[in-house]
Amino acid sequence: MVDYAQGSGKQYHTGIGPEDIGKYVILPGDPKRCAKIAEHFDNPVLVADSREYVTYTGTLDGVRVSVTSTGIGGPSASIAIEELSRCGAHTFIRVGTCGGMQENVCGGDIVIANGAIRMEGTSKEYAPVEYPAVADIYVTNALMQSAKEQGITSHVGVVQCKDSFFGQHQPEVMPVSYELENKWQAWLRMGCLASEMESAALFIAGSYLRVRVGSCFLVVANQERAKKGLPNKQVHDTELAIRTAVGAIRKLIAEDQKK
Repeated sequence: MVDYAQGSGKQYHTGIGPEDIGKYVILPGDPKRCAKIAEHFDNPVLVADSREYVTYTGTLDGVRVSVTSTGIGGPSASIAIEELSRCGAHTFIRVGTCGGMQENVCGGDIVIANGAIRMEGTSKEYAPVEYPAVADIYVTNALMQSAKEQGITSHVGVVQCKDSFFGQHQPEVMPVSYELENKWQAWLRMGCLASEMESAALFIAGSYLRVRVGSCFLVVANQERAKKGLPNKQVHDTELAIRTAVGAIRKLIAEDQKK
């Protein structure tokens, strides 16, 4: 592969090198969330700011950890995990937002994904569609335990990943409305908890790279509840999702040290 970083020792897109990051990385989409997440670390330092990729590194329980934003969608998320893994990171937790789909998944709740529907394009350039996009079981268990111990309302299950935000929210105006609407009903009938954009690409890339990947999300709102005239509060503060992820990282660090 061509060295587009021209011998700098840094990764081309993220601007990081092995000396910049920890082995455990939290992956928000929004670069502006990185500073908020880094506040949960001890002695956080901004180590890179390139394109949509902002990276802070600090410590948790004496172990180096990082947070790197991925931007929106699977393509940029897969670049982040590829470059971070090349620099030595082995455990990743996506922290983001989602839209609830089942009636009991309400704004302000947390969804922990144990698998993802691959209704996006990035993962198809890694693996055939028959290969499942699943989260690492140890990361998932750590997220579940973290949420439970903190008294955070959470749901665990499959999420749907797509490339078009407006294809989800305005499918009826799209030329392929017949496909979008029919598949949405199928996901609902299968019990899909929520819709988001990055986990399928991260889970598949993680499987290929042999790294651990998990995801947790703040439910911003639930369009199915809105359709049925049910109360549908909106929540935009991601603090509970961040606390869930940070608690999970602490658990994973402790378990890894026992090994």
